[in-house]
Formats: sequence, structure tokens, C-alpha cells
Amino acid sequence: MIKMVGDVRLTLCMSFDHFIDSMFERDDFAQIIFDLTEAEAIDSTTLGLMAKISILADQRKQLRPVIISTAAGINRLLDSMGFSEIFDIVKESPESFECDTCLEAEELDEHQARQKVLEAHRILMDLNEENRETFRDLVKTLEDV
Repeated sequence: MIKMVGDVRLTLCMSFDHFIDSMFERDDFAQIIFDLTEAEAIDSTTLGLMAKISILADQRKQLRPVIISTAAGINRLLDSMGFSEIFDIVKESPESFECDTCLEAEELDEHQARQKVLEAHRILMDLNEENRETFRDLVKTLEDV
């Protein structure tokens, strides 16, 4: 269970990416659930890392992660990114779950941040043509820096 709370932004990208690496190294899970019921906003870098988890879960374990989201705005964002192609999306609030791990923002330098943003947006671009158009200029700018 990965619970996202509040305004989820780039500042957590290194912590989140390290979490992803350790999760797949341990390989001790049978399902992946993203609980977005308390998320107010999610930036595209975080969405790209969520997509990374879904792609890796499919490749390594033939799993399709679940997203639980009850907010209309976040649901529109998930739909616009093409997430229904790589996630099962539940739009009703389930029984409460407890999450036993909290991620704290790690310090990251400008180069690390740029690399994580670039990776996340390349993943989003690969999901569909609309994302490719949406993020093309950002990716080109980051590649040229």
C-alpha cells in the first residue's frame, strides 16, 4: 500500500525512486495499491514514477496495480494521462488501510532532480500520443540542459 497525502510533488521523487528500487529488490509483495484518497494534488513527475511501478510490476510479476482515488480532479488527471491502461482505478473509498512506511523528502541536487524528472516524463510520454505531445517540449528542454 502506497498512500499519498496532501500535495505530492517533486521533492519526494528521490525517496520515491529509492522506495521503488527496494520494493522490487525485496520482491515480497503480491499486490500494489496506491491510496490517493487524501492526496490534494500530484505532479507529473510523481505520476511518471507511479507509471514506472506499474510497468515494472507487469514485467516482473504480471501484476496490475490498483489506484484508489475519490477526488474528481485527480480522477480526471489519471484519465487524461492514460492510467486506465496500466492501472485498475477504483473511484469509491474502501475500508481504511494502514500504511506502515512513510517516505521523507531526501535532499537532491539539481542534476539528480533533472534526471528523475526526465525519466518520469519519458515514461509518461510512452503511455500515449497525447502525453507525448504534452511533455515533448519539457523533455527536450531537460535533455538540452
